[in-house]
Amino acid sequence: MHRLELHASNARVKRAITISLMVSVVSFGFKTAGYVMTSSNTVLSDAAESLVHLLAVAFSFYGVWLSMKPADRTHTYGHERIEYLSVGVEGTVIIFAGIAILYQSVRHILFGIVPEHLQEGMVIVAGAGILNLALGSYLMRVGRQEQNNILIGNGKHTMTDVWTSAGVVVTLLLIQLTDLVILDALVAIGVAAYIMFEGGKLVRFSIRGIMDQADPDQDATIRRVLADELPPQIKSWHKLRHRTTGHTTWIELHILMEDDLPLREAHDIGTILEERLMKSLHGDAVVTLHLEPLRSHGEAHEPLAGLNARQDLDHNEPQPHP
Repeated sequence: MHRLELHASNARVKRAITISLMVSVVSFGFKTAGYVMTSSNTVLSDAAESLVHLLAVAFSFYGVWLSMKPADRTHTYGHERIEYLSVGVEGTVIIFAGIAILYQSVRHILFGIVPEHLQEGMVIVAGAGILNLALGSYLMRVGRQEQNNILIGNGKHTMTDVWTSAGVVVTLLLIQLTDLVILDALVAIGVAAYIMFEGGKLVRFSIRGIMDQADPDQDATIRRVLADELPPQIKSWHKLRHRTTGHTTWIELHILMEDDLPLREAHDIGTILEERLMKSLHGDAVVTLHLEPLRSHGEAHEPLAGLNARQDLDHNEPQPHP
C-alpha cells in the first residue's frame, strides 16, 4: 500500500470510529429516556448494553489512534497489536453487561416491577435500533474494506445492539397485547445470553490474535507462493513462521541454496521471493529470509544445537522444491 493510500485508509477508519462514538452517545441517550419513561427491565437491559457499548467505543477510539502510530524505538514492531486488546476489551464489557442484565431480570421477577408507557418506549427504542443498524452496517463495510479489526469488532457489537433493540420492541408489543408482564424479564434474560455469546466470540478472536495464531487465509497464500512461485535456485525451505497484526504480516523463513552461489546472487534470488510474497498478501508484509547452504545444511546448524531449552531450532523439515 502506497503512503497516500495508507493516509486515505487511516482517514476513513478514523472518520468511521468517530461517527461510531457520536452515534453511540445519541443511542444511549434514547434508550435511557426510554427506560425512564417505561421502567421496563427489557429497556433497561438495552440501555445498559448501550452504556457498555459506549465505553467500549471510547476505548476503540483510542485503539484506532494508537494502532496507526508508526514503529518507534520502543515499539519496533509497531502498535497494531492494540487492535486485539481493543476487541478483547469490547467483548469483555459485553459479557459484563449480560451479567448485569441477568441480575436485574431476576430482581424484576422477584419484586414484580411493572413497565409503563409501552407505546412511547417502543418508538424510542425502535428509533435507536434503526440508527444502530445504519451505523453497524457502515462500520462492518469500512472495517472489511480497510481490514481493520477494531472497526469490525465495533460493527459486530453495534449489530448485537440492533438485535437487542428489536427484541425489546417485540417484547413491549407483546406485553401491551397480552399483559404478560413476565415477558419483560424473560426476554431480557434471552437478550443477556445472546450478547454474552457475541461478547465471547470477540474475546476468543482477541485471544487468538494476542497468541499469534496464524491467519488461515494468509497462511494459505504464503504456502501457495512457496509451492508455485519459488525461484528455481531455491532448492527447499523450512522453519516458516508468520503472524498478522492489523495491516502487517511478519514472515520468517529459511531457504536452502547451492553452497557455491555468490552472496550477491543469493541475495538477489531471496529478494525475488520476498517480492512475490509481499505482492501476494493483503496489506503490508515484512519478510525475513535466512539463507542456508544446501549440501552442508546439517553441519551449519550444529553450533546452535541445544542452545535453546524450549525452542527446537529444527522444528520442521526442509520442504523440497516441487
